[in-house]
Amino acid sequence: MRSFDPEILKSIYIPPKDAHKPQNGAVMLIGGSHLFHAASLWSLTVISRIVDMTFYSSVEANNELVQKTKEEFRNGIVVPRNRIDDYINDADVVLIGPGLPREAGLEKGDDNTKELTQKLLKKYPDKKWVIDGGSLQTMDPEVLLKLKTMPILTPHKREFEKLFQNELRSMNHESREKEVGELAEKYNCVILLKGEHDVVCSPTECVKVEGGNAGMTKGGTGDVLAGLVAALYAKNEAFLSATVASYINKKAGESLFERVGYYFNASDLADEIPKVMKEVIL
Repeated sequence: MRSFDPEILKSIYIPPKDAHKPQNGAVMLIGGSHLFHAASLWSLTVISRIVDMTFYSSVEANNELVQKTKEEFRNGIVVPRNRIDDYINDADVVLIGPGLPREAGLEKGDDNTKELTQKLLKKYPDKKWVIDGGSLQTMDPEVLLKLKTMPILTPHKREFEKLFQNELRSMNHESREKEVGELAEKYNCVILLKGEHDVVCSPTECVKVEGGNAGMTKGGTGDVLAGLVAALYAKNEAFLSATVASYINKKAGESLFERVGYYFNASDLADEIPKVMKEVIL
């Protein structure tokens, strides 16, 4: 498996000087629950700093949290769950799953994640999807075969095993990478498998992305990555978006390690990503 080549960073979309809203992309984020309220907010932080327009839909309590931070979240709209359809059509990409509950009825007011995810995937097969978190842990992978665009999946090993019903962690690196590639081909998707090194596979190619450090094992760092993937996917093709997001995310972790060692969290990582993007892309 080949390693990530930083030369592909030159292919990433850069907003032109005469750009106007929403020329630089729009992302719909569907996530969050009463228990996992922070996860979708980490994704939101990254997305809203990269694309022109972010539509955010969560449970009522999370929507209220975002409303209170409007001074930062200027270029976005908070969307009640019963109005999701009004805004999905206006989005280039839909990110679903960060912070969605794995169990139906976990808290009063939470959605049934499997029903919500599969209903929307079936209803909007032409939309570009990034699927993460609770959606990965509850959905049937067969629904991916109904999509007409290339979805991006961002699982860690346990989510991968639950989605595809295999024993990935018992495999050696070579067998694991082969399995990811075969499933990406079978389900016509891009899979970004998170780990000590990330493995990114499309139906036709795979890349290994190395880097990062143990500080990135903290909760929420995967939600940061999912947001970055979705933001890049708004203006780039799927495999390029996933591989570059993996690389930038790891570089951001390395940059933080140089300053504070392992002692950073997901919020720090989200704040570091724009700085790294300026360094490696502009």
